[in-house]
Amino acid sequence: MGLLRRKVSLQSVGSNLRPQIVAPFQMRETAVVKTSGLVCSLLMLLPGAVLAASAFDGIWKMNVNHVQLSDKPNVYVIVGDSYTCSSCGPAYTVKADGTDQKVVGHDFDTVAITLTPTSLSIVRKLEGKTLSTAKAVLSADGNGTETQATYTNGGQPVVVKSSFKRIGAATPGASPFSGSWLQTNIESVSDAGTSETLAMTDAGLTMKANGQSYEAKFDGRKYPVAGDATHTMVVLKKISATEIVESDYAHGKLVETLHMKVSADGKTMHVVDTPLQTGQVTRYTLDKQP
Repeated sequence: MGLLRRKVSLQSVGSNLRPQIVAPFQMRETAVVKTSGLVCSLLMLLPGAVLAASAFDGIWKMNVNHVQLSDKPNVYVIVGDSYTCSSCGPAYTVKADGTDQKVVGHDFDTVAITLTPTSLSIVRKLEGKTLSTAKAVLSADGNGTETQATYTNGGQPVVVKSSFKRIGAATPGASPFSGSWLQTNIESVSDAGTSETLAMTDAGLTMKANGQSYEAKFDGRKYPVAGDATHTMVVLKKISATEIVESDYAHGKLVETLHMKVSADGKTMHVVDTPLQTGQVTRYTLDKQP
């Protein structure tokens, strides 16, 4: 949930701020490690003895240089004061007049679109609270944008700067932002949005990232993400000691999966972030901090 557990783009400005991103990106209940009475007795005889840490334990930081963005473009149809996000999940159409417009089926309930000849601004809110603001500035040739987005559904604002390029020809008679746009680069993510702290036991996992947290067991049940205004629920599946799948639910529906796998040397975590409604898969890595 962090990178931002939601994909960073003008199309889907995510509300969960955990590198996952990404991120993208929660905290969970610390499960009791089961040991035999003999093992417990032996540990009591060894001052300073500790149980072995899991591969996931520690602080992880996103490596912005190792992000593989989706090859599926964002698609907008903008004619007059009508703005349609065709590639959003689900698609929606609103007036581009700068006022809050109602939308359904998203983790935000209003969106405000402001257009000028050279910029496109989007403000997303939930129950009157701003979740994100984003502004794209058009390049001189009209075939690229520089975008800055600020995410505020966490302990600290997260600022993400990225680039997009036009795919295909511009639409005659439409806004210069109308058309298909591919995210090509994430230039920077502020520190609050790049790290998370994890701890795993045999029974479950805990996660903290920028004021959001969860404590969940590997039992197939849904657990809440504390500090998340959009009320995301997570289900965890342990594949192995180095591999976990997190499934995120919104309004009772599965909306995103995160496949997390720690490398053999324990220094890198590989993440595959799949938003189910858009299919815009993002892959990135997290580096374990000393």
